[in-house]
Amino acid sequence: MGPRPPALGAVMVDTSRRDRVGEFRGLSGPYWAIRPLGGGLEWEAAPERVRPATPIERLRAENARCNARSRGEAL
Repeated sequence: MGPRPPALGAVMVDTSRRDRVGEFRGLSGPYWAIRPLGGGLEWEAAPERVRPATPIERLRAENARCNARSRGEAL
């Protein structure tokens, strides 16, 4: 059995996707469903490749989203 799932909404880093940051949304078979912060398409991640985000990783992800929104990019 793999790692224990985090709490719903926990901010996580998927190391198999170049340290992509997202929030835990639930289980999808043997995988964890992760969604970008602030919304977007979920992706599936192998639990052994996911770890909790550090405070700076979370801040960077939120800042990147705010910057994209201010530029008028589709989110």
